[in-house]
Amino acid sequence: MKKTTIAWLATLVFILTACGQPPAPPEKAAKDYPIQPVNFWQVKVTDEFWAPRMDTNRLVTIPYLFRMNEETGRVDNFRIAAGLKKGQHTGKRYNDSDVFKAIEAAAYTLKTHPDQALKQQIDDLAAIIARAQEPDGYLFTTRTIDPKNPAPGSGKERWSNLRVSHELYNLGHLYEAAVAYYQATGERNLLEVAIKSADLLVRTFGPGKLRAFPGHQEIEIGLAKLYRVTGNEDYLKLAKFFLDERGHYHGGEVYPPTSPFHIYNSEEYLQNHKPVLEQTEAVGHAVRATYMYSGMLDLAALGGYPEYARASQAIWENVVSKKMYLTGGLGSTGEYEAFGPDYDLPNEKAYAETCAAVGNVFWNQRLFQLEGDGRYVDVLERVIYNGLLSGVGLSGDRFFYQNPLASRGKYERSSWFEVACCPANAARFLATFPQYIYAHSEDEVFINLFVSSTARFNFKGTELELIQETKYPWLGQLKIGVNPARVREFVLCLRIPGWVQGQPVPSDLYRYLDSEAGQVMVRLNRKAIPVQIDRGYLRIKRRWVRGDVLEILFPLPVRRVVAHPGVAENKGRVAVERGPIVFCAEGRDNGGTALNLAIPDSTRFQQWYRNDLLGGVAVITGSGLVVDDKGNEIRKQNLFLIPYFGWANRGAWEMAVWLLRKE
Repeated sequence: MKKTTIAWLATLVFILTACGQPPAPPEKAAKDYPIQPVNFWQVKVTDEFWAPRMDTNRLVTIPYLFRMNEETGRVDNFRIAAGLKKGQHTGKRYNDSDVFKAIEAAAYTLKTHPDQALKQQIDDLAAIIARAQEPDGYLFTTRTIDPKNPAPGSGKERWSNLRVSHELYNLGHLYEAAVAYYQATGERNLLEVAIKSADLLVRTFGPGKLRAFPGHQEIEIGLAKLYRVTGNEDYLKLAKFFLDERGHYHGGEVYPPTSPFHIYNSEEYLQNHKPVLEQTEAVGHAVRATYMYSGMLDLAALGGYPEYARASQAIWENVVSKKMYLTGGLGSTGEYEAFGPDYDLPNEKAYAETCAAVGNVFWNQRLFQLEGDGRYVDVLERVIYNGLLSGVGLSGDRFFYQNPLASRGKYERSSWFEVACCPANAARFLATFPQYIYAHSEDEVFINLFVSSTARFNFKGTELELIQETKYPWLGQLKIGVNPARVREFVLCLRIPGWVQGQPVPSDLYRYLDSEAGQVMVRLNRKAIPVQIDRGYLRIKRRWVRGDVLEILFPLPVRRVVAHPGVAENKGRVAVERGPIVFCAEGRDNGGTALNLAIPDSTRFQQWYRNDLLGGVAVITGSGLVVDDKGNEIRKQNLFLIPYFGWANRGAWEMAVWLLRKE
């Protein structure tokens, strides 16, 4: 046989084989963030603080999400849409997203804790979801079940009421779940559903096609993740299109003031009041906003559009300077789950939705990955130890939707919500928590969070192992082993938190009464080294060898915090912090009251560790006062303060973060 014939046959075999197999998605997109997190599955957390919470999330919260999705009809909606069961759609138009988020959280746990029963459960759900998807890729159970009478707010036809319908919001969470399951198992069953759906969106929306934007942002993040694993640039272009439509397009249904959907008439509520590149202030629904600001950063990093990063960062400056609670919570107006005016940060009426805290984490992590500045991790740390963690009870099956900073004793944790976005959002954060501890660029390794853990990952052509030992946040001692498989020169960036430097947040929104920086001590292989801070990090450049050890000591004094004078409700009040932890008073521990407690400036605090309280926490004690509504002393009271994240785990009591200050 001639060589040309052999070559032709070989080519034919290759073509036929290739046509029979879908192309394998690339490992990552052509462009990405210059700083990448160390993957959560490459980090083993052994920490006394975080490991039990991660276990509770895996063993209690995630199974509970699956059970509640079944009991509340969320999964049955897919069965009915798939023709596997008869019935009508139940619940809200956005309930599909709760199933997707639960799958995402569960998929991430499979990556670190293989579980065949859980995998089968997800595969079964994926099969139902695939059957519920319409032939052209459309997936929205309420419309598929009854196209003429979908759930209120869904719109009369496909895509006809995107300001309200959540059609695209649901799909964003589908895409995130599909990518998570593919990354965790290599299975493409849910990924193919997502790709089929995204291809429909590409055919439907864009220049010269349907012009619209999603009322609730999320699709932008999902499309960026889908682009990462498929390399299909159409997905990233579509994310850009949805962002760019804001501020230019004002179509959609108009609702009377008596309608439950009247808020969707507001362009600010939907971040549609200006083009995204012109927005400089955080307005509107806080969760939607943080998702949008995160999507803008994904577009900047993956698409090479730095102007979107500059716009997102400008809004961040507004938030950390004028619109963020001490706990890292966002959203001060409960009626609209939205940002209020500058410095409008009420305590008892604070909304501070758990989902907004999760969104705040996503946003700050992306800003760090783009800029490598420690101030973003300062905010992230404040959120996760306070405003986010408070959203999940210690039992793993009781939750907060709102996270106020004061309570009259009527507010309790709930076992579930009609709008159940928060439990699954917290679950997917906890499932991937280890990815926030370490990060790296081409030449730098970042240690961002202080968590007992071991990380192993490839860096500069060799395996690098980092071993961290600490009892943070209760104690300020750290020991970090740096073990490259081969000698390598690089810069190790150790974050020196803002609270150590005398600044609770990277702005003047809050300040310590004693604003002096604490003295940080660092030793490398038992020799003290100078601590010079550059953008929030001690940067150590050297040739690292296996066995190098860093020892760090952070001072952890109890510190009083006061708010900017513009925060009217906190005038004459003081809060208490130690390290990254915000403390609060509960009536249970303080003679039945918290709202009428006062702290004299002369009070000297003591800190203790209680193994028998709230799973093991530090507490703060000192002398205080009970005062009347005019601030007059009624009696002396020994103060007992607990970490804010632990409140309402022992029943409903008065609670306050900001206590009256007696100068």
